[in-house]
This record gives sequence, structure tokens and C-alpha cells, in this order.
Amino acid sequence: MKFISWNINGIRSVHKKDLFVPFVEQYKPDVICLQETKAEQHESAVDLPDYKEYWNSAQKKGYSGTAIFVKTNSNTEKITKDSPLSVRLGLPEEICKKYKLREDSYGDPNTEGRVIAAEFTDFFVVSVYTPNSKEDLSRLTLRHKHWDPAFLEYMKELEKDLPDGKAGKPVIFCGDLNVAHTADDLANPKQNEGKHGYTTEEREGIDAMVKAGFVDTFRLFTEGNGHYTWWTHWANARARNVGWRIDYFFVSHVLKSKVKSSKILPDVLGSDHCPILLEIKD
Repeated sequence: MKFISWNINGIRSVHKKDLFVPFVEQYKPDVICLQETKAEQHESAVDLPDYKEYWNSAQKKGYSGTAIFVKTNSNTEKITKDSPLSVRLGLPEEICKKYKLREDSYGDPNTEGRVIAAEFTDFFVVSVYTPNSKEDLSRLTLRHKHWDPAFLEYMKELEKDLPDGKAGKPVIFCGDLNVAHTADDLANPKQNEGKHGYTTEEREGIDAMVKAGFVDTFRLFTEGNGHYTWWTHWANARARNVGWRIDYFFVSHVLKSKVKSSKILPDVLGSDHCPILLEIKD
């Protein structure tokens, strides 16, 4: 199966540039995970007849939001056998309460459309848009103490036995995690040490995911620096490849041997982020 994740930074904007549909038609992914859709489903003019769309939009208009598009049988109205068995929006309320994940001065992160999970026969797919800690680090505590541990517990919960007694399933989670994990994941680590996106606290969130058994699939195939998924609009950064790798595909450890490829697609334009691609052996 082929998966795409992309922080699209406004699906209406990318669609108006006539860049989204041609991209999908070229790569033909089985599952598309989007972040920062900045729209509700009825506001999107995207027409992808071969895909079924599932959205988790923010309550605040034109802000944040995630979505999962699943390829269907284009010859009929019936969804293929690999369509989601269920779709879950946001983080579970009991986990939010446990980690005291609540409204701050920016709002309630669990009403910002930041997580959507689709259950398939053999695995879960989760699209996530992690809260930005902000340039002045005013949302760092929320992220480090509340969001990161809450999200990780949710991923581990999906792996465990489900409430109906059925066995849990491996998890593929992807999206904009708003952090460069190591010095190889950004062009200028020394200059950005301690700044938002590269604080010790944010990086510890990724450390905890790895310790819990989740695998950064890109690093199975590619070592070193120079491989980025986001570039600022300033100073011609993208053309000079002065960027950050903050978009990831993680998989449960049991799926590690099934990962066929994990790539960054830096030549795909339309957003300040580029898409990333994951292929899993059937």
C-alpha cells in the first residue's frame, strides 16, 4: 500500500493553484493524510471521485484541521474492502482528562481538528497536526507536559486490546509533528538550539515515541542531513534547501519489516511543506 502525508497549508489555496489533484493523480496513493486543511469538507472544491474523504476540521474557521482520503473502487459507488471500519476524531476524552489537556490562551487543542484516526482491517492510520510551541515558547508547556504524552498514550492504546475485546492493531501515524528530532533534521541546528521546533522538551516527545517502539521510517533508509520537509518563505530558503524535517511517518515496531520505502518529495510544490511517502508491503 502507498501512503502520502502532507501539511497542505490550506487545501483551498493549493487547489486554486491546480497543484493538488494533479499530484494525487500522479502518485495514486491508497491513503492520503492531510494536515492544516484550514477548511471544512463542504468548503473544499477538490473533486477526487476515486477517494472517500474523512475530515476533522477545527471549530475555528480557516484554522488547523486534518483529513484522511481513502482510495475507493472507481468503477462503483461501493467502497473497497480496505475502506475504514471506523473513523475517530480527536483525542479520547479520558486521555485529555488524564493529562489535563485543556484550553489555554490560544484555545482548546482538542477542538482544533488536530487528530483523525482511521481503522482498517489490519492496522490504524492516524493523521496528526501537533500544536506549534510558538516563537515565544508560550505553548511549549502545553505541548511537552500535556499534548505529547496524551497523543503517545492514544497511539499505544490503539495498539492494545480494544474495548470490544478484539485484539489491537499496528499503528501508522504521520503528519506535521512541529519538531526536528535531531541535528540532522534541520539545516542550522546550532543557531536554532532552544528555539521553537528544536527545544529539548519538543525533542523529548519524539524520544518517547521511539522508546515506546514506534519507528521513524525515513531513517530506515536515509541517514544524514539535507533532507527536509518544511522551509520558511524568507530568504529563498527552499531553493537553497535551508529547511527542517518536521513531517514524519512512524509505524509500530511490528510493521518495521514491512516498510518498503519512506521518502520525502521536495519537488512537489503548493505548500511551505512538501509531501512525504510511505510504502508498506501487502
